[in-house]
Amino acid sequence: MELYVVQFLTGLANAASLFLVASGLSLIFGVTRIVNFAHGAFYMLGAYIAYSLTVRWQTPLGFWAALLVSSVAVAVVGVIIETLLLRRIYHAPELLQLLATFGVTLIAEDAVRLIWGPEDLVGPRAPGLSGAVSILGRAMPVYDFVLIALGPVVFGLIWLLLHRSRWGLLVRAATQDREMVNALGVNQKWLFTGVFALGVFLAAFGGGLQIPRDAVTHFMDLSIITEVFVIVVIGGLGSIGGAFLAAIIVSQLNAFGILILPGISLVLMFAVMAIVLVLRPWGLLGKPVVRSRSPAAPQGGAWKPFGSVGRISCAIATIMAMLLPFILGDYGISVASEVMIAIIFAISLQFLMSVGGLDSFGHAANLGLGAYGAAMCVQYYGIPMELAMIVGPLIAAAFAIVAGWFCVRLSNIYFAMLTLAYAQILWSVVFQWVDVTGGDNGIVGVWPSEWASSPEAFYWLTAACAVGVVCAMRYLTFSPFGYSLRALRDSPMRSGTIGISQRHVQHVAFVVSAFFAGLAGVLFAFQKGSIFPDALGISTSVDGLIMVLLGGFNTISGSVVGAVVYKVASIWLMSNTDFPRLILGSVIVLLVVLFPQGIVGSTQRLFESWQNRRRQSRALVGAPAENGGVA
Repeated sequence: MELYVVQFLTGLANAASLFLVASGLSLIFGVTRIVNFAHGAFYMLGAYIAYSLTVRWQTPLGFWAALLVSSVAVAVVGVIIETLLLRRIYHAPELLQLLATFGVTLIAEDAVRLIWGPEDLVGPRAPGLSGAVSILGRAMPVYDFVLIALGPVVFGLIWLLLHRSRWGLLVRAATQDREMVNALGVNQKWLFTGVFALGVFLAAFGGGLQIPRDAVTHFMDLSIITEVFVIVVIGGLGSIGGAFLAAIIVSQLNAFGILILPGISLVLMFAVMAIVLVLRPWGLLGKPVVRSRSPAAPQGGAWKPFGSVGRISCAIATIMAMLLPFILGDYGISVASEVMIAIIFAISLQFLMSVGGLDSFGHAANLGLGAYGAAMCVQYYGIPMELAMIVGPLIAAAFAIVAGWFCVRLSNIYFAMLTLAYAQILWSVVFQWVDVTGGDNGIVGVWPSEWASSPEAFYWLTAACAVGVVCAMRYLTFSPFGYSLRALRDSPMRSGTIGISQRHVQHVAFVVSAFFAGLAGVLFAFQKGSIFPDALGISTSVDGLIMVLLGGFNTISGSVVGAVVYKVASIWLMSNTDFPRLILGSVIVLLVVLFPQGIVGSTQRLFESWQNRRRQSRALVGAPAENGGVA
């Protein structure tokens, strides 16, 4: 019994830190509707700055002053980022906002390495709170009791701010209907800035509180952001009370899961998240997000199949790609193979998002299922590569049939979050099912057949698969099925009135997309010779989103260009620079601000603008001649 009591108290202490970070994220999303992936970066910055101050101010008063000063400093950084970057993209699609904040995360990761170094930092104990108290014969750190008390205090202060001040009234109103708040004459810009600053302050304060308990590392942003997303979704987007309740639930699941169900402890919180999304998508204490009254942004013209010029250009590009092994060395060919695999993965996601209108945050699940399915077939059953290339995608599609049945019942951010839960559940199973998947050690020794073992042969295999998948996706886009998908994307109600079944059509698209992502996973496993749980991680899903958005979200094959640019750039930066994330993140942020339509989309828009100017100039020159004047 004493062990359970201590675990319960430890869970409450963890809940306090998680609540601080989650409440900030919930506030930011509730008002600004930004999926702030950089929230973990602010948590990390708060911990690093607090570390630097606490080692200098080693007194009880100095410790708490250091936490407050560091949180204010990070909040100022947040205000600068919100003013210079996020204000420009508040009306952009949510995925572009995700991409911009992910770029900020990359910049922050390398910035802390540049300033504080790559080593983990161990901060000082909280002065006067370094001892322990005996609870039923078991030691419990005094600092944990401070955290347990601090959580409700902060929750109470936030509640008073939101319910007993005019600013809080406006924040709660904007959470429910921000367009109506704007119509009443409230300055939305400064309201958004204030909310963002408060959210960042809470995240940084939560990071500073962790110094006496954990080491400060430049990976702590990614380690916290997943749990925080889970808490915000379970509690309800924009609900502070929901965040407090969900933080307690998740912390207790983590605390007791290790004791009672150690084999599936990582699965529990994602399973709860998935159940909540299916039964109550807006969370335990949240409310449904009010749809925007403003019309959707135009997509820049109707899509058309390639004309003769486009087909010739694609044929030339394909021939040049097939000739690469005669130009590149073994390393270059290996990189080219990775690019081709990335193209397959990205265009499968592009089909789901651009054509189907379904924004997935967990597409890595399909890649990982295909890779693990093929790897286990080779390792445990001795199946040859040729058969594994069929079995792997079929396994990904089979899982997608089940998961998609639940996912397509939701839309917008709720669909995205359920796909994230799906991917994280699979990641947790793969990570903890050591006897079958190898756990963190992965599955190694997955090599292609002899005929495809050379770098040149394997590259031609991946290139042929990439060309086939791109052609298949373009064919599906302009097939009756593709037209049904686009109709549902643009106008679900009108599509329903003419007999198009939304769930059925989108479910099929979900499975088709998973099948081709599974093929990318199979090729990835054979190209690397191994597969590890990271293949199903959130970072892999974000890589796919970046490739799609860089190429152009409202294009058919923009992901091809996005995959080539992102993969080549990331590999080159990792090999030739000391701070690749800093450079890559800066480039991503600049592209979002300067070219929000993506590389292909912006190029198309510039070309159309140039054509329109030519037509106008010709019309102006030809007009006098038509009226009998001199041309």
